[in-house]
Amino acid sequence: MGQAICKKFVANGYFVIAGDANQERLIATTDELNRTGQTALAKHGDLRSKAYCEDLIDTAISLTGRLDALVNNAGIITRGTILETSDEDWERTFDINLKSIFYTCRRAIAFMRENGGGSIVNISSTWGIYPGPTHAAYCASKAAVATFSRCLGRDHAGDGIRINAVCPGEIDTPMLRSGFIHRGFDPDTAVAELSKSNPLGRLGDPEDIADAVYFLSSDAARFIAGAALEVHGAKAVY
Repeated sequence: MGQAICKKFVANGYFVIAGDANQERLIATTDELNRTGQTALAKHGDLRSKAYCEDLIDTAISLTGRLDALVNNAGIITRGTILETSDEDWERTFDINLKSIFYTCRRAIAFMRENGGGSIVNISSTWGIYPGPTHAAYCASKAAVATFSRCLGRDHAGDGIRINAVCPGEIDTPMLRSGFIHRGFDPDTAVAELSKSNPLGRLGDPEDIADAVYFLSSDAARFIAGAALEVHGAKAVY
């Protein structure tokens, strides 16, 4: 989804600072974005680091003198009931899925408030709104992201900063497929079967989420703030 989001913003004239823990994948993405001109910069690092989170924001400002949009998309999925969740699992999940967003949002809001506003979109999950089974840490962290985004949206709308969350349903990504592999299923077969359960007849694509994120970041969503937009093809969470 991060790759699709970066491509969407670059296609609409943005210069993108892209972050990822996977340096090889990150550089491959920015190299692709820069084939027709310098439109993206890779900043490899660990979102569990406050310094790295803040440096992502500071780099954008120092290079361009502005910060129009922040998208917090990176996250991990931790599987298991509470009895199957170690202290390390819990802490790592919240460090990456929530604490990193606290650091980037705080840094971004401080700048945006003094420089004409902006837009922030945080990626939550439908499982953060309607928790699914055996993902205690993941669901709790994504629920926190949705509520945190609503809180920030209300607090800073008056500063000209629109802050919202996007809550994806089942999206055909490596993260989703890793869950099938973890349970011993062939991922291609599992995706095909799961697609049948969606009222729209397919799983979501990363581009579906990128379009929603860009919409919320654009002037077309100028009166949307403090919202959690569900993007799931009308499929209920069971």
